[in-house]
Amino acid sequence: MDMQYITILDILGTIVFAISGTMTALNNKFDLFGSLVIAFVTALGGGMLRDVLLGDAPVLWVKNPEYLLYVFTGYLLVLLFNPFILKLRKTLFLFDTIGIAIFTILGLEKTLELGFHPVIALTMGVISAVFGGVIRDLLTNIVPLIFRKEIYATACLTGGLCYLILENFNFNHDINIIATVVLIIIIRILAVRYKWSLTLIHQTIDYKL
Repeated sequence: MDMQYITILDILGTIVFAISGTMTALNNKFDLFGSLVIAFVTALGGGMLRDVLLGDAPVLWVKNPEYLLYVFTGYLLVLLFNPFILKLRKTLFLFDTIGIAIFTILGLEKTLELGFHPVIALTMGVISAVFGGVIRDLLTNIVPLIFRKEIYATACLTGGLCYLILENFNFNHDINIIATVVLIIIIRILAVRYKWSLTLIHQTIDYKL
């Protein structure tokens, strides 16, 4: 896959996460500045945490200030078109799902390029994808999604494992990226559609035992 497309999807994911953060903040009665802060941490928090843990300084948005513009774009879209955006919840869910898939890949590849162990790369891929949402939920006094029943980080973890396995067998790199993104998207959509959860899996295991 051409890195240009990865970059485009990365930008779209950043904007969508900023929209998600802004909507969450406004729903919790934050003021305009507070909503902008939540938009920022939702969109860039996972990547920031990853870069800090890897010792890759300065962090992404400092090296590439245009990411602040992407965050502000998402924030502004909510302020200007809030009623319309509310009608696009399913579309936003799809972009959010694409976003976590792309950010998982970006986190994995960046960590591997820096020479870290694949297990660390897998961890950083998940952190890149989901921890912006964790920070958002903590700041808005919501139990983070990954600590609830919904399959969210697990989809990223499964996709990341698929990526590492295919890389180990020297699969075509572009096909590997596509397969990983598609797997994460499918798991996430099916989990929401059929209400899959780790609680359900746990109960099934207990029943069999």
